[in-house]
Amino acid sequence: MIDVRPLGSTGIDVSALGLGTVKFGRNEQVKYPQDFKIPGDKDVMRILDLAWSLGINFIDTAPAYGTSEERLGKLMGQRHDWVVETKVGEIFENGQSHFDFSANHTRESVENSLRKLRRDYIDVVLVHSNGDDMNIIHQQEALAELDRLKQKGLIRAFGMSTKTVEGGLWVVEHCDVVMATCNLEYNEDQPVLDRARELNKGVVVKKGLLSGHAKVAAGGSGIERSFEHVLRQPAVSSMIVGTINTHHLRNNIEIAQQYSSVAD
Repeated sequence: MIDVRPLGSTGIDVSALGLGTVKFGRNEQVKYPQDFKIPGDKDVMRILDLAWSLGINFIDTAPAYGTSEERLGKLMGQRHDWVVETKVGEIFENGQSHFDFSANHTRESVENSLRKLRRDYIDVVLVHSNGDDMNIIHQQEALAELDRLKQKGLIRAFGMSTKTVEGGLWVVEHCDVVMATCNLEYNEDQPVLDRARELNKGVVVKKGLLSGHAKVAAGGSGIERSFEHVLRQPAVSSMIVGTINTHHLRNNIEIAQQYSSVAD
């Protein structure tokens, strides 16, 4: 079983390995090494049931992931034991991403996610950055609106999926959760992870397996080394890995189990 870790000081416990769900709802304009078909409901249910049975309690989704939220809401039913993380700011329509970080769009996005996910509240909501983190932080209204929605009880924790070190550091100082990049080829966000640990803020890692491009490397498996590299980081609450292959999911969990309890 995968160990659980505290998501900073939010009071939420998440499995060290989380399940990414891009492939549940979108197969256009994605950066995976191979094309894939969006799975049917029975196949998605197999993934969800297997993940839960092996200790994963944390699901990552987003409006930009096509029909992912709606399918999760339908297939998870009324089970509220999943910890769900979704996002605001980006939608994907007609083969393109569109960004809106206004207060109105943020509020409407959360309301739509609540409806699609069939939940009374969402555990974690992150701003889906377009790469201009500091403009979003200082010139846009999304984070302030998420704070208001947290005060109303519609979300439990909020933050940003950042793309710059400066943005990540600001989010760690002012929000509950940061989603940062950490993998064998990219360690620029290490100051973000270090500061998050100092302040006891939640850290969710994206692209830990290089968006599916982690390869066999000298000295051992690139997949295994990737999991070890990320999960041995004491600041990391959870590493998000997406798959629609039950064999890959089992292998990921078996590898992650070796390192899921090493955080201080």
